[in-house]
Amino acid sequence: FSLGDPETRKITATMARLTNALLLGCCCGAAALVAPRGHGRVRLAPRMVAQPPVRSASAPSVWAPNSWTEKEVKQPPKYPDEGAVQDTIDELKGSAPLVFAGEVRDLHEALAKATAGNGFLLMGGDCAESFNEFSVDHVRDTFRVILQQALILTFGGSMPVIKVGRMAGQFAKPRSEPDEVRDGVALPSYRGDNINGEDFTPESRIHDPRRMLRAYHQSAQTLNILRAFATGGYADMSRLHAWNLDFVEKSEQGSQYRALGRQIDESLRFMKAIGVDTTGPQFRQTNFYTAHECLLLPYEEALTRQDSTTGKWYDCSAHMLWVGERTRQLDCAHVEFTRGIGNPLGVKISDKCTEDELLSIIDALNPQNIPGRLTIIVRMGAEKLRENLPALIRAVQREGKQVLWISDPVHGNTFKTESGIKTRSFERIRAELRAFFDVHAEMGTHPGGVHLEMTGEDVTECIGGVVSNISEEDLTKRYHTYCDPRLNGAQALELAFLLAARLRESQGLPSLEF
Repeated sequence: FSLGDPETRKITATMARLTNALLLGCCCGAAALVAPRGHGRVRLAPRMVAQPPVRSASAPSVWAPNSWTEKEVKQPPKYPDEGAVQDTIDELKGSAPLVFAGEVRDLHEALAKATAGNGFLLMGGDCAESFNEFSVDHVRDTFRVILQQALILTFGGSMPVIKVGRMAGQFAKPRSEPDEVRDGVALPSYRGDNINGEDFTPESRIHDPRRMLRAYHQSAQTLNILRAFATGGYADMSRLHAWNLDFVEKSEQGSQYRALGRQIDESLRFMKAIGVDTTGPQFRQTNFYTAHECLLLPYEEALTRQDSTTGKWYDCSAHMLWVGERTRQLDCAHVEFTRGIGNPLGVKISDKCTEDELLSIIDALNPQNIPGRLTIIVRMGAEKLRENLPALIRAVQREGKQVLWISDPVHGNTFKTESGIKTRSFERIRAELRAFFDVHAEMGTHPGGVHLEMTGEDVTECIGGVVSNISEEDLTKRYHTYCDPRLNGAQALELAFLLAARLRESQGLPSLEF
């Protein structure tokens, strides 16, 4: 070929475009989850970034880490020994923070860019972490699949992907009923391993405050594992792509998965050919953050610290926290607690959420309207989403509110089989994601992310998927969840390939030629 040849120019331009897409996702280094050096603290240098909000004039006059105790608490634990509760809280208050304010500010900055349309938030992990299931391999497998998904999404959407794990703190779960009844015997419902045990015995179901300490120590171990994997070469882009190729080899010949896999492979080879050093830190390390539902308020308060650099308060149990559908009442404790911390926040909404209610929640949690502060996590089911989401988006646009919209396509698609097994349909999950992107395309807004309950392990908990193709009869083979059903690794990757095409379309980019 000669450089003046039209076909050569076309190939070169294509390779440059593909290279740029991959570089977008790896150029930021590994600022988050880097093991602290020196005296055990990270350096919290002042930064020119949007600061978390302070109390507005319309908010209650005083906020403190414990001001939530003056409000009604939804989904509270019922501890039999208040003395043991206070001893546990005192011990947690004297413990080291799990994350640091500088890391939280980095995430806030990335989310602010995503709010402006320059980023995509990928959140994933277990429905609920457990003490018995904890292992290095379990953490590694979920971390790996999230990174694989991020590589696919970065390439497809040509924008940075913010990686957040439902890990290192996602223990507690809200419950519809306070008690569980089996064979006429009623015991307190299982509320997550940081509150009580899953075994259906009176001893196991007692709410035990000491479980908060075990959750703290497991979270610290999880974060150490994630720090090692994020910065130690495990996140190498070539390794991630090799794992993705293992997945596409299981798909049908000529499928879109194989075609996209080939294009990523060609882009990596092109970068090496033109002299790009793919062994540098930007190709081998990554930013990775953690998040969980803010539910067990005594634990969250005990890990709240005041940053010596800015004077802001941060909940140092995670980089990001969200308030659930059952606990987002404006006059209750969870909104009171989260409104005063500097962490980026999420709030889950279903089809029950009205326009006025959503705007009031936004005003309470982000009164200064700071980009990156608040993420709206939509969980409705495909049909209800198409019916209800447009009006909510219009209300937010009308008031000029800065929020990041992301989809939680799993919670609204849970059902029980005829044999009584709780599961989710891959086809319904995909349908809700399709509806989410369709609505944003119609509204001219940014579909900013996805929130998935998933695992890197080969479980059989959700039916469907082209590669896994799990049937209802398969569910009992490897049904291991302690709470709700999770997508397995293959199903999660399949969604990432499907999302990549829609994300590209939403950015107005030309379709990838398969």
